[in-house]
Amino acid sequence: MSGVVVVGAGIVGSSVAYHLARRGVPVTLLEQGSAPATGVTKDSFAWVRGSGGHWPGGAQELREHVLADYRRLENELPHLTVRRTGSLTWADTPAQDSRPGPGQFRIGRSDIAALEPNLRHPPDQALHTPSDAGIDPTAMTHVLVAAAGAHGATVLHNTAVTSLQVSNGRVEGVLTSTALHAAETVVLAAGTGVPKLCEQLSADLAIAASPATLARVTAPPGLVKTIVAGPEFEVREVRDGDLLLVVPHVEVTAALSQAAQAALQRLKTTFQGSDQCRLVGYSTSQRPMPARGPVIGYATNDRSVYVAVMHSAISLAPTVGRLIADELVTGRPAPELQRCCPRAH
Repeated sequence: MSGVVVVGAGIVGSSVAYHLARRGVPVTLLEQGSAPATGVTKDSFAWVRGSGGHWPGGAQELREHVLADYRRLENELPHLTVRRTGSLTWADTPAQDSRPGPGQFRIGRSDIAALEPNLRHPPDQALHTPSDAGIDPTAMTHVLVAAAGAHGATVLHNTAVTSLQVSNGRVEGVLTSTALHAAETVVLAAGTGVPKLCEQLSADLAIAASPATLARVTAPPGLVKTIVAGPEFEVREVRDGDLLLVVPHVEVTAALSQAAQAALQRLKTTFQGSDQCRLVGYSTSQRPMPARGPVIGYATNDRSVYVAVMHSAISLAPTVGRLIADELVTGRPAPELQRCCPRAH
């Protein structure tokens, strides 16, 4: 097929570009930032899971492929690192805990203590998902972009798309402040920026922005061994000695520092051996949150514009990249994406 322009070099756009380039499609990947993953991707908790959690709309059909697609990518991309630590989740009371799904197990206090020996007060029960994993989302995106380039993709940074180029009712590419990038198909993977780019079209995309704050903490290596999601915090080790900690959202920006410090204090209260933990920084991102699950598919009848916006993008990116490439190359709709189509929303 002819060339494709992908707008947005976060983890979704980078996955799409890689999978297309690997199949020999001429691809241009445009990123408004100075490097890949400068947007919401870099501020993701990056919990990879194929079971548990909330999977709205068409995400239900995608999640069963998550783990297999990550295994595939690991085989294709030797520099990709996936930390397969498993996860432990629990609620305030056992009655609030979700039921085990496929590959999940309800375990008791002694097993919890064996998995997380530094927990001061292990709960009576927790849900253990051994297959859950974590990634460094920035590093993974860079690996995908490098691999796309190795397969012939053109990658342009500091290139903000201002609008779609429409001629005789058909989108023929995208405009930046300096150039027109022509394409047979434009793939919009720019998160919360996609609705504005689609204003010229008849597509009405309901994509809200959901704020999320993460704190980065230095810690003794191995202090937290799994992905831990308790009623008051979520924490995981991204790499040896570096933790990511979810901070409860506060509306007032001036209160963020206090909220981050409070989250660090909860971490210290929860884990023994955490006295040396220090707050490195914190940041808030605006995650795309489509109202009824992932929005993935053609936004125009002439198939000139394709959109790819979703929550749980870290888990879904390898699967979505593969399926989108299949659709664009073969011209056949992927059954797994049927409920994600913009017309289904």
